[in-house]
Amino acid sequence: MQFRETNGVVTHFSHRAGGDGRCPILFLNSLGTDLRIWNDVVARLPVDIPVLRMDKRGHGLTDIGPIDIPTLAADAVALMESLGVGPALVCGVSVGGMIAQQIAIARPDLVRALVLSNTGARIGTAEVWNERIQAVTADGIEPMAGAILERWFSKAFRDGEPEQVGGYRNMLCRTTVEGYAGVSAAIRDTDLSAAVASIAVPALCVSGSEDLATPVDVVAALAEAIPGARHAPIDGVGHLPSIEAPETVARLVLEAHAALG
Repeated sequence: MQFRETNGVVTHFSHRAGGDGRCPILFLNSLGTDLRIWNDVVARLPVDIPVLRMDKRGHGLTDIGPIDIPTLAADAVALMESLGVGPALVCGVSVGGMIAQQIAIARPDLVRALVLSNTGARIGTAEVWNERIQAVTADGIEPMAGAILERWFSKAFRDGEPEQVGGYRNMLCRTTVEGYAGVSAAIRDTDLSAAVASIAVPALCVSGSEDLATPVDVVAALAEAIPGARHAPIDGVGHLPSIEAPETVARLVLEAHAALG
């Protein structure tokens, strides 16, 4: 395991150096998950491509601290700079996609391209997030886990891969309440709808046909808002295609990477 103090917190990360001259890839995770959600994607990438993954604040093995989207982006930037990683292809899912957008807006020098999976410039409503924050603060994650897993995964995956679903339920429920509530509030308070028009790097926006958290129309709207962005829908998957369809996600990431030369 790898740890480094960056931006005032001890961050857990995984860094594969890869080969000299290859564009690195930074992977950013969703709410209630850690860097392991990318395991099956990374396993399908050539070993000479540098890869950086990290646990955001209050998730996995990273410290808890003040949380908003600019701070989460600054954490990633600090880690990239401390390791000498970048400019990179930045790939984020859900809130990880919002963090990726923020990095591209605030530090375009560190971003060569974006893969924005199952995300939006704005996700959900204040009412929805306030209800979730109140529920998790009062009762913890366990009572809402079933509903969250229905958003994460398609019915076919939930029915066909019960052990996988059970393992990811454990990951979700072992997330700290403070971290889950803090990131939920960060999502609630973020609207990048106007700011994404300034993104000037290639962007691929990936959606899942069975995604109940960021439906296809939300991802399509993000692709419309980012100049020159493309939309790549994946049929039959929910909110976390890196788990349900790692072969497809790896192919899309490699295509985006190859286009950088």
